[in-house]
Amino acid sequence: MDDFTFIALILLVFLIAGGVKGVVGLGLPTVSLAILATFVSVTEAIVLMLVPSLVANVWQALVGGELVNILKRTWTLLAAAAAATFVGADILADADAVVPRTMLGVLLVIYAVYGLTAPQIPEPGRHEGWLSPVMGAFAGLFTGLTGTFVIPGVLYLQALRLPRDTLIQAMGLAFTLATVSLAAALGVQGLVPADLGWISAAAVVPALIGMVIGQWVRRRIPEETFRQVFFAALGLVGVFLAARAWI
Repeated sequence: MDDFTFIALILLVFLIAGGVKGVVGLGLPTVSLAILATFVSVTEAIVLMLVPSLVANVWQALVGGELVNILKRTWTLLAAAAAATFVGADILADADAVVPRTMLGVLLVIYAVYGLTAPQIPEPGRHEGWLSPVMGAFAGLFTGLTGTFVIPGVLYLQALRLPRDTLIQAMGLAFTLATVSLAAALGVQGLVPADLGWISAAAVVPALIGMVIGQWVRRRIPEETFRQVFFAALGLVGVFLAARAWI
């Protein structure tokens, strides 16, 4: 496709991803990665996602008044995730394109199944001390390889049984840290070309517009209905990505 079509398509993707975040409060990086990876490489999709994801999540991380308490409880999770992101990005730099695309597809399917079935994840309880850095390491590794923190990062945060508002702020903090770590790790590997960086910055505008539209839509349709459609579509995209990697 020509450059104009390519840029227009990317901006449309972030309009859609921002809309999803506006409705359900999450999903901008996940949705943008899922769609972008169908027509660009996973590495390029990750780079394009960086700036809109960072802008969308910084505010979520700072609002809520529980930042210090969240850091006290999750710092080992976050530190391990940040360090492991560099390992994942190092693997990504040398990996065949089929590996990250397959992994992203599989992770999207797992996340979709979880979203549709909503199983009760057991609390870590007395194991939290050692389990937090382990889960952080896996989340960081997958972030470096696929650009998504949700498996097992978000699931583990939900297992901590934080109050709803605190959980939202904790996810914003985790996503922000994951995005910053990912940008640094990809930069070290020389995987952030300037042209894609500028497009990523420009994509902030449609992402924010999409969030405003999504918030408007949220007031007019049942959120649970939208969530079911969202996770079902995400699962189908995951299957497509994983299958396409081997075709």
